[in-house]
This record gives sequence, C-alpha cells and structure tokens, in this order.
Amino acid sequence: MENRVLLAFCLILFLFILFQGPLLGALFLGFLLFSGYALCQGIPLPQVLAMAWKGVQGVRTIFLVFLLIGMLTGVWRSSGTIPYLVVLSAHFIHPAYFLLLAFLSNCLISFLLGSSFATAATMGVITMKIGLNLGIPPLYTGGAILSGVYFGDRMSPVSTSAMLISVLTNTDIYRNIRNMARSSLVPFLCTCAVYLLLGFRSASGTLPAEDGLQSLATLYTFSSWLLLPAFSILLCSFLRIPIRYNMVISICLAALLTLLIQSMSPGEMLETMIWGYRSPLPELGPMINGGGMVSMLRVGAIVCLSASYAGIFDGTGLLDGLKEKFLELARHWGEAPAITLAALFTSLIACNQSFSIILTHQLCRAFRLSPEKLALALEDTTVVLSPLVPWSIACAVVLDSTGSPKSSVFLACYLYLIPLWGLVRARRKK
Repeated sequence: MENRVLLAFCLILFLFILFQGPLLGALFLGFLLFSGYALCQGIPLPQVLAMAWKGVQGVRTIFLVFLLIGMLTGVWRSSGTIPYLVVLSAHFIHPAYFLLLAFLSNCLISFLLGSSFATAATMGVITMKIGLNLGIPPLYTGGAILSGVYFGDRMSPVSTSAMLISVLTNTDIYRNIRNMARSSLVPFLCTCAVYLLLGFRSASGTLPAEDGLQSLATLYTFSSWLLLPAFSILLCSFLRIPIRYNMVISICLAALLTLLIQSMSPGEMLETMIWGYRSPLPELGPMINGGGMVSMLRVGAIVCLSASYAGIFDGTGLLDGLKEKFLELARHWGEAPAITLAALFTSLIACNQSFSIILTHQLCRAFRLSPEKLALALEDTTVVLSPLVPWSIACAVVLDSTGSPKSSVFLACYLYLIPLWGLVRARRKK
C-alpha cells in the first residue's frame, strides 16, 4: 500500500512535468493523496489535519524570514544595489579568463542575494551575453553560471535553502556557513582550475558593446553608496548578528538609498517591498524585475505543503519502509553514501529543492549524526543535487532564464564536486 501511494505521487509529479503544470498543483494533489492514505488507515480527518499542521508548525519561524528576503530583494533592486553590483562585476570580466570570472562573479552576486534565480536573471544573463560574443560555447558558460548561482544559494546567510536546513536541524545558520566553507574549499578550488583550463580555449570574438549596462546607467543613478546594503549583510554576518536583524538593517539602508539617490517616492518604495520592482524600461524587465514579499508566497506555499507531508509521514509511518532501507545502507556503507543516495532519490522525484530538502531530512534524521553534521550533509547533497536534475525547477529556471542548453548540467563542476568530496572526506575519516 505504501509503495503504491508513493508511486502514485511520483506519477502525479511526472504528469505535471510532462504537461508543464504548476508545481503547487502537483503538491496539493499529493497532499490529498497522502491525506487519503491516512484516512484509509483509520485515522480521523481532524487528526490527519492536526498531523499536517504539526509539520507546518515545525518550520513556522522561516516564513517571517521569507517575507524579509522578499522585501530585501525588492528594495535592493529599487535602490540600484543589484544593478550596480552587476555592472561592477561585468567590468572585471576579461576574455582570457572568461569562464573562471563568470563563475566567480555569479558566486559573488549569489552570495549577496542568496537567490539562484535572481542571480541567473541578472549576472547570469550578462555573462551569457559576453560569452556568446567571445565565441565561448553556451555549454561551457551555462555550466559556469549554474555552478556560480548555487554557490550562494548553498551558503549565503540570506539563502532560503540555508535557512530551511537551519530550521529543520535546529542549528545556527552562521555555524553552518562556517562548516560549509571548510567542506567546500577543495571543490571550489578544483572548480576554479577546471574553468580556468576550459577558458584558455581560443575565443573568436571580443567583449560586447555595453548596451545593456548603459541602459542600467540611464535607469539608475550609480554611486559607491549603493554598496552599503551589501556591505551591511557581510559585516552583520561577520558579527554574527541574528539573520532577521541582519536583513532588517540592510532593508533600511536600501530604502534610504532608494529615497535619497534614486528619488523614488515613499509610496512607490512601499509597493516595491510588497509587490516587487518593475522597471519603467520594458527591455530591462527580464534582467531587473522581481523581488517583493508577494514573490515569496509561492516559495512559502511550497515549503508549507512539503512540511505538511512531513507531519503526515510521521503520523502514518508512510516512509518507514524507505527509512529502514536507508538505515540499513548507512549501517553497511556509512552515513555519507546513504545520505547522498537519499538526496539523489528525493531530487529525482521532488522536482523542487525545498521539498527535496524536507524529504531527505525525513529519511535521514534517524542517522547517528549530530544536528550540525546532518545540516552539513544536507547542504553537501540535496542543495547541490537538485539543480542537476533537468526537470527540477532548480535547474530549469536557471537554464531558461540565461538561455543555457540543458547539457550545461554536465559542466556544472562545482555541483558535482561538493557531494563527491563529501564522500571522499567520509571515507578518509572512516
């Protein structure tokens, strides 16, 4: 019965992917399916709903952070902080080292924004345009972009995935970031070496005319003061100021810059915080539009539905069979291979990074790992494996927004090296 229910859920996801249906619709049908399974087990409907609510309660603290992230990304756009960072980064790109610099510039922007999608829509678009003019195959550029945008998505203090894992494992996000920095040093250096070698391939073009960057300069008044919101994020992270206060400080600074430098009215700025920024120049819309609290409602709904599954799974024991298999695998081969396989399994069926994180945590939380080690294991597996699945939105959105071919996943070196290095480290310790 349990296997049939899980197979039915996989079929629902597959059909929604095949016909390009909304992921929230698939997750809602999954909620009905799992609730129906609980009812078939003789559990009353009020108790089923209580189990689902218990799962949501476990991640309730993250929703305020999601809203703050939406406000932050909106007001960073209206203040000109994001465009200014993109313009500055693009000026440092040199043809001879293009792929390495494309990777590093996307790493920088994604770390500051904490969003792979926002980075892809800004710095990713710029680097792809430069790569095409230089004659660099989009396969190479797309791989560098995909690697770079998930560098920050994995270990930025304002990343939704990092915050979700911190809440699920009840760990401190700054300590998690420190652990991630240590575990990713070797993969990061190896990735830089790979892109440096690939970048020495002969380029047939020259740097593009800066038409897109000049358009940004006509839309915004650029000043070094615009770096203050980004600098405050780094400084507050270094001082280990709680992440909510960290973001509030940055939001206030960006709001002040919006009013004083960009001359936006308070009413327009408030609309930007709620609904997101909309460029008055339509041609710049794909690059700069977005943000706002409303933009985080979809992510919040996905996390909410996924967390409700966790409550139902706990109450019904639906995943007990799978948990036993992964526990047995952990006993024979070690926790690292078991978690990696669990993350790969959930990434293939979840189609969404948040759901994959929650499902992997459900399957592996019984392992003999401390909360901090479990958090690091999730960051080193689920967060970077989801973007390698072509039908996952974690991969598809980045590739589509930058115009990268699907084959770019094969050159997203950083995303492969993180879990592989984790297995090597675990083997050496054993």
